[in-house]
Amino acid sequence: MSKLFIFIGFCFLSLGSPAGTYDDILVAVQNDDSATVIGLINRGMDVNTSDSVGSTLLMIAARDGNQDLVKSLIKSKATINHLNRYGDSALTLASFKGHLSIAKMLLDAGAEVNPSGWAPLHYAAYAGHRELIELLIKSGAKLDLRAPNRQTALMLAAKNGHEETVRLLITAGADISLQDANGKTAWQLALQQGHTNSARWLVVPELSNK
Repeated sequence: MSKLFIFIGFCFLSLGSPAGTYDDILVAVQNDDSATVIGLINRGMDVNTSDSVGSTLLMIAARDGNQDLVKSLIKSKATINHLNRYGDSALTLASFKGHLSIAKMLLDAGAEVNPSGWAPLHYAAYAGHRELIELLIKSGAKLDLRAPNRQTALMLAAKNGHEETVRLLITAGADISLQDANGKTAWQLALQQGHTNSARWLVVPELSNK
């Protein structure tokens, strides 16, 4: 009888442990506790464990700027181009936050620089991260790639008043004449938000004379 109780107790603990371990690893990655995360992975946890919106451990670490953990997760064969339910990847999240070193590691590991939907360049331009934009361009980012709202990186930089980013994208060859889903150019989007310093680099003659 005692052996039966021991067996039942073992089964109960075994059934309960995955959920607890799942919570533990997500808490650890959010707390930048690299040792705990890697320890749990070494004990059998899936390196691609994800949270409620589908963001994997790698994506959370990339978003939060945990460079050491990103490096360890890449070494542990984490999926580089996994997308969460919003269509974000580890690289897009790192780009939005301006984590240059992490973006470099992800690109070296094979991160997709021109995905469909919101691309890393869109996020970096929206936030005005100049060095990251330069890295993405050197890595083959398409300057005039359209976001879901039909806006380009140049439009996103212009409407947020990032003058240096606007100049960088124009110098790299971004098309200032393109229009978004509402027929607005980058110049018009900049003026709409009162960003005259950015707008002065974006004038399309045939539109400015109207």
